[in-house]
Amino acid sequence: MSDQNNNWERGVLEKLAMSAVQEQRRARHWGIFFKTLTFGYLFIILFLVMGWVGKSEQALSTGKHTALVDMQGVIAPDSAASADNLIPSLQDAFKDKDTQGVILRINSPGGSPVQAGQINDEIRRLRAKHPAIPLYVVVEDICASGGYYVAVAADKIFVDKASLIGSVGVLMDGFGFTGTMEKLGVERRLITAGKNKGFLDPFSAADPAQQEYAKQMIAEIHQQFIDVVKQGRGKRLKETPDTFSGLVWNGQRGVELGLADGYGSVESVARDVIKAEKIVDFTMKENFADRLAKRFGAGVASAIGFSAQGSVSLR
Repeated sequence: MSDQNNNWERGVLEKLAMSAVQEQRRARHWGIFFKTLTFGYLFIILFLVMGWVGKSEQALSTGKHTALVDMQGVIAPDSAASADNLIPSLQDAFKDKDTQGVILRINSPGGSPVQAGQINDEIRRLRAKHPAIPLYVVVEDICASGGYYVAVAADKIFVDKASLIGSVGVLMDGFGFTGTMEKLGVERRLITAGKNKGFLDPFSAADPAQQEYAKQMIAEIHQQFIDVVKQGRGKRLKETPDTFSGLVWNGQRGVELGLADGYGSVESVARDVIKAEKIVDFTMKENFADRLAKRFGAGVASAIGFSAQGSVSLR
């Protein structure tokens, strides 16, 4: 009888133990499920914030409006003000059936002449393709050099009286480290095929012939810049000996010199010039994935060792 009682108690204890284990497993599974659900929810929120998913403002727009495209910062292939970002934004702005006019808001010190030239060309193409849709530039703090190269493609340029505008010039900058290397006892060992392959190498003594060639090259680019400004501004430009010297002027002087047409902000131009107060932003927003990819790409290029001895810049 005693053995039967012991067996019965043991069986009950085993069942209780198994039930407890199963309950713990179920709790653990539900815990994992809810944690996964919470993580997924937070991940979706992160995607929305970073711009991985979600609708753009223009996709949600209805009714007559002024289209806005922003060009902010240095004009370069890997920047927010690159041709790859600006051109699709401008195309979308002109393509929208409710766009009454386009405002390109510029706050840029300049940058790549190639990128600026591509954006200028596309603006002129879009204006010719859509003659009923005007494009105006509104300058914020600065529209200099490459920024101004882009701006002159517009129908009109509006500034604040304290904006900085102009700087029609080209520079090619670099450094020379030969004196420092001599003091440190460092010997430069440069092997090239082609006598000019080490063009303006910062670790070699300056070559007068190469410097002269560089001056000629940037003078040609400067002339291209001058031609674009004259083409864009036409008779409005009041040319002086300093117009193409690289000087920058405030907005008030810019209007007096014909570099700009008048004073205005995005809101005032939309309201008083385009006559469409509603503003829709068509600027392509760089999302987190794009920024990460660009940084990774730049890091790889740096690690591989691609470099340029001198870069030409409209700044």
